[in-house]
This record gives sequence, structure tokens and C-alpha cells, in this order.
Amino acid sequence: MQEKLEWFGQWFDSPFYHTLYQHRDDTEAKAFMDELVQYFSFRPIHHILDLACGKGRHSVYLNSLGLNVTGVDLSKSNIDHAMKFENERLHFHIHDMRESFGAKKYDFILNLFTSFGYFNTKQENMQAIINIGKALQPEGRVLIDFLNPYVVRHNLVPCEEKQIGEVKFTIDRHIDVQNFIIKNIRIEAHEQHYSFQEKVKAIDLEEFETYFRAAEMQIEQVFGDYRLAPYQAEKSNRMIIVGKLN
Repeated sequence: MQEKLEWFGQWFDSPFYHTLYQHRDDTEAKAFMDELVQYFSFRPIHHILDLACGKGRHSVYLNSLGLNVTGVDLSKSNIDHAMKFENERLHFHIHDMRESFGAKKYDFILNLFTSFGYFNTKQENMQAIINIGKALQPEGRVLIDFLNPYVVRHNLVPCEEKQIGEVKFTIDRHIDVQNFIIKNIRIEAHEQHYSFQEKVKAIDLEEFETYFRAAEMQIEQVFGDYRLAPYQAEKSNRMIIVGKLN
């Protein structure tokens, strides 16, 4: 596994990552999960994979509804935290989505909160989608909750500063020639200076379609927000893709 050589292996294991994103709306997250429960008709017999689960907040909530959930993430600190909530129907593991996570094991695979597009090459992105396809049951579904690349490109804030408690963040953003959204993060905390980077490929819907075809899957539906409104490239906040095996 390569995570310590890559930006996400360093940043996601940093306590500053969780400080910067502590504003995440748990109420909105639960409302989204409730929408998915209804849309997919989740039942206790189903096995759900929360792929790139972070600290497990979505997994824990779905499990609280009586569902059988496995969460995987590359970050050891995230999984160490999430494992505190394990029970007989909720399990967590460290895993890299570029590596196989089994064959025909899951009824549903959820990849939430822009937890895709981190890798340097199309081949790595494609391999992750191929692994998803192999891990799905024949009638299974995958959902990828991704940023809307069109809206991000046209609304990028080049620089901002945030003071959260005793930690000051200076964030510079740009889109490079390879279509990566780059976020350089400089941190001042307790008279120390740190720097990290986020790097997410602005993958458009057509490119996702090529990944799905390589995985012998097809895109079934695309939503534009957490209320599952139809996707509109010019204005939707999100690009939420639902796929299935051919």
C-alpha cells in the first residue's frame, strides 16, 4: 500500500483535517442517508459497503437503522476511531480501493462526500471502479457522491483564510493542466507551521461512463443534490451517480 507516499495518506491522518471540516452538517448527512434508505429499499438482509468511510459517521447511522454495514478507509486514524462503534453488524477495516475487496460480496456500495478522484492516473480510477463492479452482487447497486465539476470550475475561490479555535488555515486553490482541483493548505497552530495538499480530479460524467464500461457496469441515474433532485450540469451542487452491473 502506498498511502504514506500520497497526499491523502498524510492529510487524512492529520488531526487538522478533522478540524478544518468539523462544520460538516450531520443533519444533512442523516437526511441524505434517509433518502438512500428509501431509494434503494435497504433491508436488514442486505450487506452495504461504505467505501472510503472516514470516521464512519454514515456507517454508524445506517447500522443504527438495523442495517449490516462494513466501512473501509485508507486512514488508520479514521478506522481506529470508527472501530469504537463496531458490533456484530458493523465492521471497519483499513483498505485501499485500488485493491480488490472481494467478489460478489455486497448488495450496495456507497462512496460518499467526494471520496473519489484522488489518484494520479485514469488507470487507478478505473481500477477502483472495476473493483467495485467485481464486489457487487449481480443485482447490486453502487452510488458515487461526487462534486459537480462544472460548478466547481466556474465558482472556484482562489484564496481564503479560516480561523478555527487556535488554528489558522490559509487555503489556495487552482485547477492544473491535468484538470486536478488543487487545494494547498497552510496551517499555523501553537507557533508551528504545517502544509498539506488536497488534489481531486474534476472527473466529468463522460469520463465516469468510460470507467463504468470498463467495469461492465452502466450508469443508471444521476442526481444533483442530497434530496435526489435531477442532475443539471450548470447548477447542481453535486453529481451523484447510481450504477449497476450490465
